Amino acid sequence: MDAYEIIKLISESKKKTPVRALFKGDIEKCDFSCFAEVYKGADFVEVYDEYEKIMPFVEKHPEVKMTRFENDRRNSAIPLADLTKINARIEPGAVIREMTEIGDKCVIMMGAVINIGAVIGEGTMIDMNSVIGGRAIVGRNCHIGAGTVLAGVIEPPSATPVVIGDGVMIGANAVILEGVHVGDNSVIAAGSVVTKDVPPCCVVAGVPAKVVKQVDDVTKSKTELVEALRNL
Repeated sequence: MDAYEIIKLISESKKKTPVRALFKGDIEKCDFSCFAEVYKGADFVEVYDEYEKIMPFVEKHPEVKMTRFENDRRNSAIPLADLTKINARIEPGAVIREMTEIGDKCVIMMGAVINIGAVIGEGTMIDMNSVIGGRAIVGRNCHIGAGTVLAGVIEPPSATPVVIGDGVMIGANAVILEGVHVGDNSVIAAGSVVTKDVPPCCVVAGVPAKVVKQVDDVTKSKTELVEALRNL
């Protein structure tokens, strides 16, 4: 997606603060039908709606007491993706925004964050606590190591996205800065900070990362993907 399209979408979207609230007390004296979702038990009512609707209700009805209040966002502009529509293995705790593309048989591990406009190719694993920034592009059959950051480029909108080619292996806690293109089948060593483009079939390491050798048979054996992990 174009950065300006995303910015326009965010700026014009209706900001939401969804809330879950549990009420007890004289619940029979109150009309809860004004809320988006209402679930009534023997001695309680559970409601789901916007913060701006629930709080005035609380102030207006002292005969009931709000005993539980839960919300996980404030003035949120972009909802989370519908995971049921993604043909991938997505583990608990992953955060994926709407308007991302996740290819078939991807693996998204716990704590991974994939921001709006990002594209993840088929068969790629996004390991634990990785951050795939807005508009970043990751190719097919890659492994993005735990804690890796692919810089997002929604702001500034003039910046060029990170592009990771097919078959790329990135070690844990690496950082790929905006505008960097990593060529197919290259390997980024753990902890590297990549500030410049990486040619295909190269191994890079360091801060800033530099080419240390070409990918050879030993490297391939150490970075081999396991197809069984991608079975659905």
